Amino acid sequence: MTRTLKEPDREKTADRLLKSSANKFYDPDVDIDWTAPLVEGKRFILDERSSLYGTELWDKLTPEQRIELGKHEVASVATTGLWFEILLMQMLLKEVYEEDPTSAHAQFALTEIADECRHSTMFARMASRIGCPAYGPVPWLRKLAKLMPSISYGPARYGAILVAEEVLDRLQREQMNDEGVQPLVRMVNRIHVLEEARHVTFAREEVTRGMAKLSKPEIAYQQFIIALISYFVTRAFINPNVYKAVGIRPRDGVEAALNNPHWQGTIAWAGEKIMPFLQESGLVGLPGKYFWRKSFLLPAGR
Repeated sequence: MTRTLKEPDREKTADRLLKSSANKFYDPDVDIDWTAPLVEGKRFILDERSSLYGTELWDKLTPEQRIELGKHEVASVATTGLWFEILLMQMLLKEVYEEDPTSAHAQFALTEIADECRHSTMFARMASRIGCPAYGPVPWLRKLAKLMPSISYGPARYGAILVAEEVLDRLQREQMNDEGVQPLVRMVNRIHVLEEARHVTFAREEVTRGMAKLSKPEIAYQQFIIALISYFVTRAFINPNVYKAVGIRPRDGVEAALNNPHWQGTIAWAGEKIMPFLQESGLVGLPGKYFWRKSFLLPAGR
């Protein structure tokens, strides 16, 4: 078995994150009151973050239907996040398999896997608690994604993790601070945001270190793969079947959402923290520009 040599800087970061994890972590089974009733009339997401906000379809919805749509959209985002975290755990396990288990780096990767296990359970319980199905990605994407642990490696692997985590993080930070949002949703968001901050630090440093070691052909491949994965991640957030909850045909809802400047703006806004980092690190380049623009994370013309 190949063993990765311990790198001092990498070990220092991992050791600090391990200590942080030991000092502050959450157990959703204990820290969330799953028996508390939902609050009548409170939203599940902010209206302006709905995929249909600002469209003719949105204007036709009653206030109750808008809340119902938001409920299904938050369940879709949560169960899609669950799906991506399962892929993330597979990728981290693949890395740990090749590493020295006595290293702080390998041990933090295992700690992150433990965190993601709790988060996945938490997202699943939230969807169930609010009365929604486990939407997740559409079936063809779920099958295609099985290739992800095989075709991605190095900076693109960690960069794709960052896109999924940081886009979701920005949406959740906004929701967790809004008292008009259901307390259950706010608490789930708060736990995820606080624990993901460590994972983001870990992944960002892996991207920076990894890019410094790559040849130009490898960089081009990395640029293409991260753009492709990011495109699928942003398109997967809202499962077309959520629109059935308010009597909208899925294809009509998808068409309206993809052509909706407000939804495109929401995705671009959610990516404002991660995109500059990826550009500075060299992970955004010509090989992936088409998919970056289609993902709405990179405005046309840039």
